[in-house]
Amino acid sequence: MINTKRILAGFATLGLLSCMNEAAGQIRPLGAQYYENQYISNPAFAGMDEGLNMNISYRNQWRSIPGSPVTMAVSGDYRYNKVGVGLNLYNDKAGLIGRTRVMGTYAYHLPLNGDKKSLHFGVSLGVMKERLDNNNIIAEPDDILAERFNQRKAYIDGDFGIAYTNDRLTMQAALPNLKKFFEKDDQNTIDGSTYFAAVSYKIGTQLDVLSLEPKISFRGAKDIDNIWDIGTNLKLEKNIISFLAMYHSDKSSTFGVGVNYDRYFIQGFYTSQLAGERQRTGGDFEINLKINLFKE
Repeated sequence: MINTKRILAGFATLGLLSCMNEAAGQIRPLGAQYYENQYISNPAFAGMDEGLNMNISYRNQWRSIPGSPVTMAVSGDYRYNKVGVGLNLYNDKAGLIGRTRVMGTYAYHLPLNGDKKSLHFGVSLGVMKERLDNNNIIAEPDDILAERFNQRKAYIDGDFGIAYTNDRLTMQAALPNLKKFFEKDDQNTIDGSTYFAAVSYKIGTQLDVLSLEPKISFRGAKDIDNIWDIGTNLKLEKNIISFLAMYHSDKSSTFGVGVNYDRYFIQGFYTSQLAGERQRTGGDFEINLKINLFKE
């Protein structure tokens, strides 16, 4: 016999935990998205760099809280002449809800008059699937509500992005989650990002002892305050070592350090707690591995 009170209590807890965790988890970007893997936030960056670029990211948020958000992302992008293609796999789990998103990308890179000036356009298309972890629900086994949640079909989603670059300046904008942009999405439990825009400027080159790339970005989100980020990426000569620091308008900060060796680049990130979060949540820890193949 189904214990109705336990089911209701379980789903009430699920709703609270999922909304709190996902609202922050989905809006907060991976640290690698700021500089080394901008493709996963803007499809126009697919094939932006030479060769085949592979990225693997893992992030654990609020480690001291049971059921804290865990994110994994794998992406690859390649350029042939003016066309870039990419594949992006994203999975996260917070509390009882897990999401998997698989996107394929087509990008076109249009050279403009002038040295290294280009316009870039990109569109991604794929599917999103949500699942509920039945094993950890506080309810009777084989609960029909949980089964109905998991029986929902994956739905089609997409992203659109545009960028302008020259040898110093990068300006970009993107519309993630196009399904939400064109119609209300009743299936998805969290509204997520609505737009993304950023500007960065390079100071120095790879041959200089030090080079900087200050950046400011804006992230829109439904039902919560929009967020801006400001910071810079500092690189030593030939990009052997890099340091990242970003301050976010939600009063959190992200710090990162990266080491480059041949075709491999590994980065570690730490993001402090959001303003108002419970103390001793452990912050966010992330690691990203970038591999560049077939580069001349």
